[in-house]
Amino acid sequence: MDKSRTEILIGKENIEKLSSSHVTIVGVGGVGGYCALMLARAGIENIKLIDFDIVSESNLNRQVVAYKNTIGEVKVDVMKDIILSINDKINVETINDKLNENNVEKYIKNTYYVIDAIDNIKDKIALIVYCKKNNINIISAMGAGNRFDIPNFYLTDIYKTHDDGLAKVLRKKLREENIGNLDVITCSSHPKKLDKIVGSISYYPAACGITLASVVVNKIIDNKI
Repeated sequence: MDKSRTEILIGKENIEKLSSSHVTIVGVGGVGGYCALMLARAGIENIKLIDFDIVSESNLNRQVVAYKNTIGEVKVDVMKDIILSINDKINVETINDKLNENNVEKYIKNTYYVIDAIDNIKDKIALIVYCKKNNINIISAMGAGNRFDIPNFYLTDIYKTHDDGLAKVLRKKLREENIGNLDVITCSSHPKKLDKIVGSISYYPAACGITLASVVVNKIIDNKI
């Protein structure tokens, strides 16, 4: 991949920092898929993708892996193909499995940064707690559904979040686990109150994933980990 435009901006040393870093993305749907895409284009060359799901028709409105011709395919495999079509030098490891408290130790190792884009609360907590208790760098995505205004995602600590139902549940659970802090990407807008199924629109998960990627890239460059 030609990195000349990026090198003009951040310099050769930082290009090398990014290319040598290893990032694990758990969940490659709407949020995680766009995050993986941006990391690949930014120059990360060691990426692990973990997701258990296949592409469905309902993913077409928001997921980078979703096209008519990928419906029914394994999401991590589709994401790997997309990444390699950008830069065939990237080392992409795929795990087509549902991360949970029973396998987190098996799957989360030898990585520089973990990006949590999991929807399921129990599995999300298992990942966060494992990383925090084992001094593994992690950043988590909060809610990106039930909104369609102009996205305003930002980095903050989990205990400073507001107007986010997912963050509220996480705060309680993490206190119970004595987790004192957690970097999260959250949004300042108020979600719509809908019924059981979460509503979504094309740009909201993408904006969250892009923000996640930007934070990780900057932390690697600035050594602020």
